[in-house]
Amino acid sequence: MEKRIAIPVNGDDVLDTHFGHCKFFMLIDVKDDKVIAKEKVVPPPHEPGLLPKWLSEKEVTEIIAGGIGQKAIQLLNQNNINVLVGAPNLESDEIIAGYLNNTLSLNVNNCSH
Repeated sequence: MEKRIAIPVNGDDVLDTHFGHCKFFMLIDVKDDKVIAKEKVVPPPHEPGLLPKWLSEKEVTEIIAGGIGQKAIQLLNQNNINVLVGAPNLESDEIIAGYLNNTLSLNVNNCSH
């Protein structure tokens, strides 16, 4: 099964805890539970409702985030993107490894809006 997973990251490829204002997204293509490609992309300027459509156009199937607003989750789900929240503040490679090994510990959504 193929997936494209997006992780909001900062310039050091560490999880950016606020989804809507991240500087970059790490797009990770996964096939048969193995990473087959990675690409760091700059999102469009923040505007409510824009990122779900943009990520859908990038063929993202899942988001792994630290914090994300409920409206963004709804819009992502409407664009057929599954959302995992409460990810730890780690490098994207560590997050994806934990996800693929079923050892990624998700905590509370640290976004209150």
